[in-house]
Amino acid sequence: MLGLSSIRHTVARANASAAITRALSTSESLKVNSATTTPPPKAEERIKYFKIYRWDPDHRQKPYLSTYPVDLNDCGPMVLDALIKIKSEQDPTLTFRRSCREGICGSCAMNINGRNTLACLCYIEPKGEKKSSGDVTKIYPLPHMYVVKDLVPDMGNFYEQYRSIEPWLQTKDGKAEGQAEFLQTREDRAKLDGMYECILCACCSTACPSYWWNADKYLGPAVLMQAYRWIEDSRDDFKDKRLEELDDAFKLYRCHTIMNCTKVCPKHLNPGKAIAHIKKKLAEK
Repeated sequence: MLGLSSIRHTVARANASAAITRALSTSESLKVNSATTTPPPKAEERIKYFKIYRWDPDHRQKPYLSTYPVDLNDCGPMVLDALIKIKSEQDPTLTFRRSCREGICGSCAMNINGRNTLACLCYIEPKGEKKSSGDVTKIYPLPHMYVVKDLVPDMGNFYEQYRSIEPWLQTKDGKAEGQAEFLQTREDRAKLDGMYECILCACCSTACPSYWWNADKYLGPAVLMQAYRWIEDSRDDFKDKRLEELDDAFKLYRCHTIMNCTKVCPKHLNPGKAIAHIKKKLAEK
């Protein structure tokens, strides 16, 4: 019995010694790994400053510019990303419109560094240009429109002008019994390309000096292009009526072919060309 007890005691000591050896080996391994996997140094901050137009109708204060620093290492690539970051982290009172973030809705139209565009399509650092961290980006609402608050313009007059052109399909006889839709040829459909894509962001109209001077009478590039979209639609039966409605010294002929509209369109459309086609059709009548 003493021999068996001695054997058991020897085995227990051997197991304990092996466990200690494994623990020491693991500890040394962890020390080596921690030494070789030190975290990389933190990237240097790339601060970009945004000067943003501010005005609140509830406060008796003149409009002013507020400056906000944004670390571009912790921000998306678009100006809209910076605006959302500023509103979320620095100033929740900052007001602006946004919706789709894909250049489809036209909500985030504003003036960025002197050019009308969509904040969701405007790069903070445009591709191909040198890095601009440290520079200042200036953001204003669309020019020559009444401001509701901060970067939100009053679009009421613009939408009322759009309504005035009756932007829907008009036919004399309506649909025949059992008719599903109004058909047109591929060639007629192709004539609408470059017009139906308009998202009514008003970048073009608010870049037009003629619209600045006569916004109460001149329809502006966006609305006139939409008017021509229905004039050119082969399914519409009221082309002559639509042309007669536009044959006005102010509604149409305030356009002096300055072409700012085509230059700033974020969808790369050509409102100036559409207006020229309307004038041509009226001259040919």
